[in-house]
Amino acid sequence: MSKTPSPGSESEMPKKAVRRTKAQIAKARTRDSTQALAKLTTIEDGRYRIISDPPLIVPVEELAAHVDVGAVYWFLRRLFTGYARTLPAYRRRLAERFTVTRVARKVVGVGSVGTETWILLMEPDDGTGPLLLQAKQAQRSVLAGYAGQSEYRNQGERVVAGQQLMQAVSDIFLGWQSATPPGRRSADYYFRQLRDWKYSAEIEGMTAAMMTGYGRLCGWTLARAHARTGDRIAIAAYLGGSDKFDQAVADFAETYADQTERDHAALADAVASGRVQAQTDI
Repeated sequence: MSKTPSPGSESEMPKKAVRRTKAQIAKARTRDSTQALAKLTTIEDGRYRIISDPPLIVPVEELAAHVDVGAVYWFLRRLFTGYARTLPAYRRRLAERFTVTRVARKVVGVGSVGTETWILLMEPDDGTGPLLLQAKQAQRSVLAGYAGQSEYRNQGERVVAGQQLMQAVSDIFLGWQSATPPGRRSADYYFRQLRDWKYSAEIEGMTAAMMTGYGRLCGWTLARAHARTGDRIAIAAYLGGSDKFDQAVADFAETYADQTERDHAALADAVASGRVQAQTDI
């Protein structure tokens, strides 16, 4: 009996595409906290510091005209101390060997625009290599208004719990905590390592067949994540044997793409007219 190829398997892809994909995955394995440390930090006078790359990454010292630097350090060290308590005991002991020595504000992606994100440079007590953590603000889920309030009062805990449920292997430093930023109200945050094997396929060079295989792989991965968290039998029964759900998702994707193009055109018009300032080639 022949074996049905898995979604996105090598048998569905040209050999050249397979080689390129394997090379990209190998590269992704190098995109970890150690690689981020080499790229985002430098050593001055024997001490590590975070490299300034405005507007994406700005050390807190360069924000001195807008914030109380000492208060920011106090807030983030307190936030880290509380976060460490949310880790399992054996990981907490590891995290507590590190001390926050430098911090920088980080600009995040489109889905998190408006939320606060910090990079924390952590140096160990034994003189070995430092660690880069990211503290990211977590807000109420947009689904809460439709599906009801989350069982988690801390939105950072909600995010962490969701990631741990869906991911086969989560970041060992994934945790959460609440704290009050200087001059603001209390906010929820979650922590993780900065760059923990993140990977994104280069879709620009894909053929139609490769894009189809990649789409199947993404769908398989998403389905696996949901099967880990929900009632897979109920999900299968809801989807049924017809293509109604498939068509609904396809219609949503096309509508979303059209809306994205309209939003981009509106933004471009606002920039051209001077109503919005934009920095390009970042």
